[in-house]
Amino acid sequence: MHALSEGLVFVDDELLVLDKPAGLLAVPGRGEDKQDCLSARAQALWPDALVVHRLDMATSGLFLMGRGLHVQRVLSRAFAERRVRKGYEAIVAGVPGPAGAQGLIELPLAADWPNRPRQQVDREHGRPSVTRWQVQAVQGDTARLALEPLTGRTHQLRVHLQAIGHPILGDALYAPPDIAARAPRLLLHACTLELAHPASGEPLRFESAAPF
Repeated sequence: MHALSEGLVFVDDELLVLDKPAGLLAVPGRGEDKQDCLSARAQALWPDALVVHRLDMATSGLFLMGRGLHVQRVLSRAFAERRVRKGYEAIVAGVPGPAGAQGLIELPLAADWPNRPRQQVDREHGRPSVTRWQVQAVQGDTARLALEPLTGRTHQLRVHLQAIGHPILGDALYAPPDIAARAPRLLLHACTLELAHPASGEPLRFESAAPF
C-alpha cells in the first residue's frame, strides 16, 4: 500500500481532503489492474472514508471523502444541491480573450455510447451542463483559465472547452493529436473546494496550487 502523507490536505472526524496526482484513479475501475486508486489508499488508513464525488484519472487536485455513512449522505446531498463550490485551473489551446475575460458555457452533455468513456454535446438528449470560465493569463497561443463547473457531468470541463474550440493541452480523449501531444499530462487541476462542514456548518475552503 502506498503512503498518503504527501497527499493529505485535511482530516478530522467527519471528512478527508486529499490531493490526487494525475494518472491515479480516484475510485476503483473494472478489472484487477484498476483496483489501486486514491479512495482505496485512503481507506487503508481511514477505513470509514467513503466516496462522495469523482475526479477523472487524468485530472489532479482536491478530492473529498466523507467519514461514515451519515457524513457521506450529507456531503453527497450538498454536491447534488450545488452547495459545494469547486474551482479548477486549465491551460487550453487558443486564447478565448484577454486576461480577465470571462464567460459561461451552456451545452447539454450525454454519453457517446459507441465511444465510451467519451462524452459529447447532445442538444436533443443531453443533460443541462454549465461551466463558468475566466482567463487568468495569456501565454503565447495558450491561455490559463479558471473554471467553475456549475453542474457535475462526466468530463464536463474537457468536453465544454473542446466544444468552444479551446481543448485542454494534454487531453488524450478530446484534444486533436497535436494539442494532446503538447503536454505530458492533462493540464487540468482541481485547485479549490468550498463547503460547509457537515457537522458544525463552519465554512471551509481548501486550496491546491496547480502543478503546471
